[in-house]
Amino acid sequence: MEFLAGGRAEVRITRADVGKRVSVRRLTGDGEGALAFTDAVGVLTSWDEGVLSITRRDGTSVRIEESALVAAKVVPPARPRRKVPAAGTRELQEVAARGWPALEAERLGEWTLRAAGGFTRRANSVLPLGDPGLPLDDALERVEQWYAERGLPAVIVVATGRADTDEELAAELERRGWDAERHTRVRISALAPLADLPASPPPGSAGVTLSREPGADWLALYNRTGDSGGPTADALKVLTGGPSVWFATVRAADGGTAAIGRLVVDGRWAGFAALEVAGDARRQGLATLVTAALAERALDEGASAAYLQVEADNAGALALYDRLGFTDHHGYHYRRARPGGRR
Repeated sequence: MEFLAGGRAEVRITRADVGKRVSVRRLTGDGEGALAFTDAVGVLTSWDEGVLSITRRDGTSVRIEESALVAAKVVPPARPRRKVPAAGTRELQEVAARGWPALEAERLGEWTLRAAGGFTRRANSVLPLGDPGLPLDDALERVEQWYAERGLPAVIVVATGRADTDEELAAELERRGWDAERHTRVRISALAPLADLPASPPPGSAGVTLSREPGADWLALYNRTGDSGGPTADALKVLTGGPSVWFATVRAADGGTAAIGRLVVDGRWAGFAALEVAGDARRQGLATLVTAALAERALDEGASAAYLQVEADNAGALALYDRLGFTDHHGYHYRRARPGGRR
């Protein structure tokens, strides 16, 4: 990180830069021995009474005493990489919400309160796409009440990592004691290269079968419906909801299920999810095979761009998506109301 201008470190930010992405270097340590410095990059979410608050890409905040600043500057937005589809965060949030729809939704200003019987955080959390139409504390009180009426925890999904994301909301929720959990990356890619991925079915397999409904074998490998007796009606409605949904299945030579995947096509976007490979069928290229088949179907329906969501600590999946050509667009995490949290 380079802060020097003409051989001298400079603090080149002011209170007028609140809301912008910045890089800062601050003096740390107890002042004894060699000087120590720590760098931070994120959105400057406040500068009050001599203390700066900077919210990082993952939604966590760091507070810095103004007197400890050694150098600081505004960071210009990164240039988009060529061949990666251009997209704003709100567009992707809306597309992803339609592709994994809640069963119940209620508007609170520009926020949407969503519920689906508890099946997945995505379908049981608030999607905040602007102003809730109330002071924040009043809006949060309404959120907690709404989810309590449904026997669900109050959870808000917060996008981070770009100039058009919600670092300020993340910082406000953190100050109010809402806990952060399940950090996730949203990744995107051009669609056509995915359909051209080199892939072939394993010996004895019939290849990829596509259907509009998930069969029992698909659901058995997915195994995330939250009910040991089979998928709930709510889970099935979420899985099959969306503009144009397809389920991919690869059968093994012995008749078992080797791999699965889910696709939802919405205009130019193809959303990939539920990519799973059975333990004894891994390292055979089946994830690539499923991705290529679903991408080809999405191209047939007029899509041109792909997106997916992957948890930030899933190293294996991240490596796979790197190889397939996906790149990070933004991140998000959930903020859960803490019982007795600060207001």
